[in-house]
Amino acid sequence: MIALSMFLVCLIMLAFGFPVAFTFGGVALFYGLYFEGLHLFLMVAERMHSIMTSITLMAVPLFIFMGLILEKSGIAESMLESMGSLFGRVRGGLAVSTVIVGMLLAAATGVVGASVITMGLIALPIMLKYGYDKRLATGVICASGTLGQIIPPSIVLIIMGDVLQRPVGSFFRAALVPGLLLVVIYIIYCLMLAWFRKEAAPPIPSKGGSLIKQYWHAFKTIIPALSLVIIVLGTVIIGIATPTESAAMGSVGAIILAVLNGKFKISMLHQVAMETTKITTMVFTILAGATFFSMVFTYTGGDEAAELLLHHLPGGKWGFILLMMVIIFLLGFFLDFVEIAYIFIPMITPLLIKLGIDPLWFGILVALNLQTSFLTPPVGFSLFYLRGVAPPSVTTLDIYRGVIPFILLQLLTLALVALYPGLIKLV
Repeated sequence: MIALSMFLVCLIMLAFGFPVAFTFGGVALFYGLYFEGLHLFLMVAERMHSIMTSITLMAVPLFIFMGLILEKSGIAESMLESMGSLFGRVRGGLAVSTVIVGMLLAAATGVVGASVITMGLIALPIMLKYGYDKRLATGVICASGTLGQIIPPSIVLIIMGDVLQRPVGSFFRAALVPGLLLVVIYIIYCLMLAWFRKEAAPPIPSKGGSLIKQYWHAFKTIIPALSLVIIVLGTVIIGIATPTESAAMGSVGAIILAVLNGKFKISMLHQVAMETTKITTMVFTILAGATFFSMVFTYTGGDEAAELLLHHLPGGKWGFILLMMVIIFLLGFFLDFVEIAYIFIPMITPLLIKLGIDPLWFGILVALNLQTSFLTPPVGFSLFYLRGVAPPSVTTLDIYRGVIPFILLQLLTLALVALYPGLIKLV
């Protein structure tokens, strides 16, 4: 009951608007002092030190840095414009190009906020100008920008590897096919909607010029960033480099591309460094609060109570998986993926072994599920990112209604990966 009351107090404080990291950390501080005394803080300090010196987690700021360099140097913008010029003349083609560029940005950056904001600033005005349905336009931008949650190098996958104690490279390999499957499903949906509702996604009139020149321009724009992605991911998947080493190579490669693109400036580097520091600080502050909460939760018997409760669920393995997916989906309405990964997943990890569930497969299911946390109203981060850059003609309700079909498509992909576990082993 002590552990349950901890969780309930946190939910109540979050409902009143208290910051997530300080809520979990503050509640853990109060309960830890009251029930366990000062000796608990020695173990907390040791755990914090091990987290902050983790070689695996060092990849997080490096991948964020790489993504921000690509965004600030204009490479992401160039990719979106060139892809739009190629596919825009097809009905629904601009939505398809947004999905493809979202996939490339996800693989190049792994930073959801940067992808959503970039596409919101560039693609949304064009879609609205040529008569695209507001809900389709906002939905496809939010969903495509959120692909960074599942397509490597995803911060979620790095965190899942750390939580479930599995190599990050194996998570990168396992997530490739589910991530590409989600992209294909998005594209099929956009084309089908454009076919049945022609007014929702009209073609963009051609601006003239040789088609060969347009393809050559798109080739020159996309290949450098795509080559960087292949090198970064390939070295991890093959096993040549660790995620941290590949992230370091990616950061250097992004700087080289910025120099070749003629957009590298010391002021830009300073801005990227500051933003990387802010984002990394946010992630690790949440991580610190979540770790503190998890330790106190364990020492007050919360893990034993959760294990006892979940072990007697009807339906065995599949009943457990179904309930966990529902709970994680609902938690995504209120919590970010970092808190869910570091607070909830450790509670249920011991049961994975007892029930014979592959942690790698379960981790991919969780990553797909956590992706919905960026889209689910009312607190999905992608919704707020787009709201911040969308014109006044696009209402918050338009954005909320626009993401609903894509949430359902994500759940469909989640179901396919759950029913066909072999999808994670195709690479």
